[in-house]
Amino acid sequence: MASHDDRNLFQRIRELGEEQFNRVLEDLMSSPRFTDILGKTLQQAFATKGTVDRNMQTILSLLNLPSKADYKKLSTKVEALQGSLVNLNIKLDRILAQQHDKASKRPARPKAKPKPPAAAALPSA
Repeated sequence: MASHDDRNLFQRIRELGEEQFNRVLEDLMSSPRFTDILGKTLQQAFATKGTVDRNMQTILSLLNLPSKADYKKLSTKVEALQGSLVNLNIKLDRILAQQHDKASKRPARPKAKPKPPAAAALPSA
């Protein structure tokens, strides 16, 4: 069986329970030293993430692979094209409907009478 010292911090916190955990957290957050250290740690973490993101962008670029930003740009362009296609389809439907309306309003044209067959040429004697 593990001794009290062998347990890690997270196991101890879980055993404390929610109420005690909240009290400990309040005590920590009220300490100016702790909040200063926490703030500096978060700033460093964000700076490190920015560096890692820039390095990944460079690596992807060197390998000629698209990045997340490239996918976002492409997705934006595809969405714009889809919107344009929808607008074109709507306009085309209107034009076709107008043509159909105009065609249905015209009076029907009478059919041309068939021409009588031409007289067969008689052989000359």
